[in-house]
Amino acid sequence: MTAASSDPNGAAASNGTAPLSAVPDPERRLPAEVKIMNTVQGALATPPMIKTARGMSHFGEHALGWMAIGAAGAVLDKSRRREWAGVAVGAFGAHAASVVIKRIVRRPRPNHPSVQVNVSTPSRLSFPSSHATSTTAAAVLLGRVTGLPLPAVLVPPMLLSRVVLGVHYPSDVLAGSALGAASAAAVLTAEKRFSSDRNRKNPR
Repeated sequence: MTAASSDPNGAAASNGTAPLSAVPDPERRLPAEVKIMNTVQGALATPPMIKTARGMSHFGEHALGWMAIGAAGAVLDKSRRREWAGVAVGAFGAHAASVVIKRIVRRPRPNHPSVQVNVSTPSRLSFPSSHATSTTAAAVLLGRVTGLPLPAVLVPPMLLSRVVLGVHYPSDVLAGSALGAASAAAVLTAEKRFSSDRNRKNPR
């Protein structure tokens, strides 16, 4: 009969069992972005927050909410119709760009067991976040029309909501926001060029 030896330094015992220090820690093996999602959901995924995030998700789906705001502004504020139309065009264009990139990258949405998925999605593709893309574009363009700091007010909550709902990795929403800012910049550049060309053709 062989007695199992004990090693105070954690060395393997003679009976073949591994020391506690050698047992894999599941937390250590989690991808960094999943750890971030776990932290965010652990802190913020309360029923009221999830309900609010779902409402934001439905509003931003396919950029329809932002396009509706742009269209309403164009109808009600005729003196700035072009700027309001730019909001709708910018949101739609940003969304379309994100969809194209999604189909190229084809990154699947989060599916780790530790991540709670709290809303349904129209596709299984994750990168970049279309909600983050269209929201950032719309916020930049709406900020231009209203003179309010809307990117700082609207963008962070939308980005955070996608992580709370468990449908996007942090890099998805950050990349989406960057793409949305670029889309808004493209709209502003096109508007300036159009105004410049019109002024040259019709000098006062």
